[in-house]
Amino acid sequence: MRVSDGPGTAPRIPRILGEDPLPGVWTPGPPQVWLLRTDGPLPTPVRDPQGILDAGERARAAAFVRDLHRERYVASHTGLRLLLGAYLGTDPAAVALVREPCPGCGGPHGRPAAAGASLHFNLSHAGDLALVAFADTPVGADVEEVQPAGTARELAGVLHPAETAELAALPAPRLPEAFARCWTRKEAYLKGTGTGLSENPSVTYVGTGPVPASPPGWALEDVPAAPGYAAAIAVAVPGATANAPR
Repeated sequence: MRVSDGPGTAPRIPRILGEDPLPGVWTPGPPQVWLLRTDGPLPTPVRDPQGILDAGERARAAAFVRDLHRERYVASHTGLRLLLGAYLGTDPAAVALVREPCPGCGGPHGRPAAAGASLHFNLSHAGDLALVAFADTPVGADVEEVQPAGTARELAGVLHPAETAELAALPAPRLPEAFARCWTRKEAYLKGTGTGLSENPSVTYVGTGPVPASPPGWALEDVPAAPGYAAAIAVAVPGATANAPR
């Protein structure tokens, strides 16, 4: 599932969990991005995949009605723990996952975090693909399946007015990709801030064109993904005010 650069761009090429070796202990530096297929064998031999998940993750896995959804959840969270264990130099099962306070209400449902670690991460999965991003500062990640033009037209009205206008000006063949770019950027940014979709998607402009429009205090990047998918990450700029007025 190796991905390639697009013409005239220099995207951050993700590593592929299961093809590339697990990383060494995290050292400060650029963000690191990983992709994982959730419909294949685990990226490294794990006798009992759910054995490295915590009680909360196992309960969420058990709550899925469809086996397919349960398998995707287990695969993506197993992959996350394998990477966290490698970056933190510890047993993947020993990583204590917590939630930071919500920036809106202060409740315990903000960004996910590894207790006691300075490393920031974010996980997203859609279809048979999972995306995980790691960074020295808060980070959000999103991967989505590209939707048909009709679906994109229906959803375009919930975006920022300028984004809605940009999409309305496109011919149908270009609409799915442009909408997917915009939506993954927006989701990545909102996950990075910890607000999620409690912020209306019409508030922040991220753009629909080939180059993201980064909100104040954040750097947005499109990430090459598998055919039929779009992906993006949002990384807080060190020293900037991450939630500056827009």
